Amino acid sequence: MIQRYSRPEMRAIWTDENKLKIWLQIELLAGEALVAEGIVPKNDFAKMKAGADLCFADTKALAERAKELEKTLNHDVIGFTTAVTEKINDQASRWLHFGLTSSDIVDTAFAVQMVQSADILIEDVLALQKVIGKKAREHEQTPMIGRSHGIHAEPTTFGLKMALMYDEFGRAVERLINVRKVVAVGKISGAVGTSAHLSPRVEAYVCKKLGLRPAPIATQVVQRDIHAEYMTAIALVGASIERWATEFRHLQRTEVLEAEEFFAKGQKGSSAMPHKRNPITGERLTGLARVLRGNALAALENVALWHERDISHSSVERIIFPDSCTLLDYMLVLLKKLTEGLIVYPENMKRNLGLSLGMWNSQTVLLALIRKGLTREQAYDLVQRNAMQTWQSKHAGQADADFLKQLQSDPDVKKHFAAGELEKLCSLDFHFKNVKARFKKLGL
Repeated sequence: MIQRYSRPEMRAIWTDENKLKIWLQIELLAGEALVAEGIVPKNDFAKMKAGADLCFADTKALAERAKELEKTLNHDVIGFTTAVTEKINDQASRWLHFGLTSSDIVDTAFAVQMVQSADILIEDVLALQKVIGKKAREHEQTPMIGRSHGIHAEPTTFGLKMALMYDEFGRAVERLINVRKVVAVGKISGAVGTSAHLSPRVEAYVCKKLGLRPAPIATQVVQRDIHAEYMTAIALVGASIERWATEFRHLQRTEVLEAEEFFAKGQKGSSAMPHKRNPITGERLTGLARVLRGNALAALENVALWHERDISHSSVERIIFPDSCTLLDYMLVLLKKLTEGLIVYPENMKRNLGLSLGMWNSQTVLLALIRKGLTREQAYDLVQRNAMQTWQSKHAGQADADFLKQLQSDPDVKKHFAAGELEKLCSLDFHFKNVKARFKKLGL
């Protein structure tokens, strides 16, 4: 179900047709290497290649025939080799799969599929980053309140918030690039990894042609901590998506409404309440991130196999890898669309900034008093006393309750500051003086 939402390019990677195409490439590359080793006669290899070319010409038919054979054989790789052998239709077919074990082609092809998927995911994140960067630059100086514990803290800008998102997905790109290198490993070393029947030169040749490196050592399979690292990297990117989906969901709350998902003409928000405009995209992304984490956990469970191998990992991987790769592709494209269409409300940000009556200047005044010679405890008590008085004035219905005015009316505070000094400290300019430098550091 998940896969139909992903892009065709990603879905194509995980089709049976593509998998068998890679399997066939591996078989032919191994055959080429065996010709060079003097094991397979050139004429026989030419006949093998002619039969393989018929399979390449119609990979759908190859996949269908292999599936049909598998019903009887109960073995997918033997179903594949039998289907190819039928196309070779010659004694030369005896060299197909010579000295190989199933996992030689399965795991090596699996590495190719993971690399292909990583390339698309890296492309997705870079496209998302571009959209985020544009939004960040647009709102570099758009003031809003920053929040800690969900409570007003100090001012920031919406541009800085988006710059933070830009930086986080920069790390996502790095993770995917790194894990692409980690999984780009194949093995053609036989039933328990000893290279008893094929020279390591065959393995080196096949892997090089596929853009992989040979596993330094393997059992019958490539070790699954490698695959678990790939899946945890995917889950981490999903966690970043969830982090920002949650951020935007909060900003859309009626009481906040500083940003909102685009609501298309004709869209409906609720079957019962016609007024609703819900953050459904953010909620969808939040939920799907849980699927990625669950799949990553399954990949971690796959690391512990019996001795040189068992197949407890195989059935799991047939589900979690196609689903996670196609799902993350979909999520990244969806987050790009959400970010691009995000409606920003600077006036509401300004309104909400005013709700705390300028008390976001409390630390600025605290530090200024310390510089004046007060101990931290003295300064803290003095500033907190005035902040609490400001809150009480507001709750008492005083329309002009304001932290700066409260400070100016307190002789214990006022005596430490020259005329106009408090006003200069209690300004947005004071908080935003390093914003441009931060953008420059990020290359925005």
